Amino acid sequence: MIEANGVELCTEPFGDPADPPVLLVMGVGGSMLLWEEGFCRSLADGGRFVIRYDHRDTGRSVSYPPGRPGYTGADLVADATGVLDAYGIAAAHLVGVSAGGAFAQLLALDFPDRVRSLVLISTSSALPGSRALPPPTEAFTRFVTTAEVDWSDAASVVGYLVGYSGVLAGGQRRFDETAARELARREVERARNFSAAQNHDAIGDGGRSHRPLSSITAPTLVIHGSADPMFPLEHGRALAEEISGARLLSLEGAGHGVDRADWATIVRAIVAHTAPTDRWAKA
Repeated sequence: MIEANGVELCTEPFGDPADPPVLLVMGVGGSMLLWEEGFCRSLADGGRFVIRYDHRDTGRSVSYPPGRPGYTGADLVADATGVLDAYGIAAAHLVGVSAGGAFAQLLALDFPDRVRSLVLISTSSALPGSRALPPPTEAFTRFVTTAEVDWSDAASVVGYLVGYSGVLAGGQRRFDETAARELARREVERARNFSAAQNHDAIGDGGRSHRPLSSITAPTLVIHGSADPMFPLEHGRALAEEISGARLLSLEGAGHGVDRADWATIVRAIVAHTAPTDRWAKA
């Protein structure tokens, strides 16, 4: 447990603190458990000091009354720097998935000196753009608009999370419902107040203005599944084109998130992307 920006956040490190630091930033509504332990340990085995953490209103971090979040999206971005401060890290490689990728983009714009590099997974531009991009798939839209859940009932929430995970998987690969149910059960059991995760859907962005994404100078790797139902692949392509020098790694058949089937590929890509450079060799 650490204090960041005046609130209590739960964090967990993996690996040797002397290795290049990698901060994992989850999307909205999900705790650090969605960065599964096996994935984190694989990154650490690749010579990286890995930190995962619970956003506000997830896991063991500070919780607010459902429907009344006392923070904005800008606070969630600033929390990432607070985690780095708590570990005495001046700058880290940021790996963000979904909305966590958007938070990482904003952090690179607002606090460029804190960011060694970016890895953006299953995400889209954090800022409005003029380029027309495809909407979510019909199956995704149908689920989020029709699925029912009783947030006061743990079993109902677990069922909802499993159904949501199934949709996010994209439909081109076998979906491991047993593993998804176990992860959802742990998410619910571990949370201070699992119904408070809804608060992420109610937060604003804090109203802060930003420079364009083209001004990001951190080396950037975009990783995107070809079957992502929330942000179709064109979102990843557009993001890689918008950030100068960014590269795109497309994962065939992958949906939205970090599928176990892609762990080895993603870990190899992150380790290669975060290899020490002259600028950070002594940092």
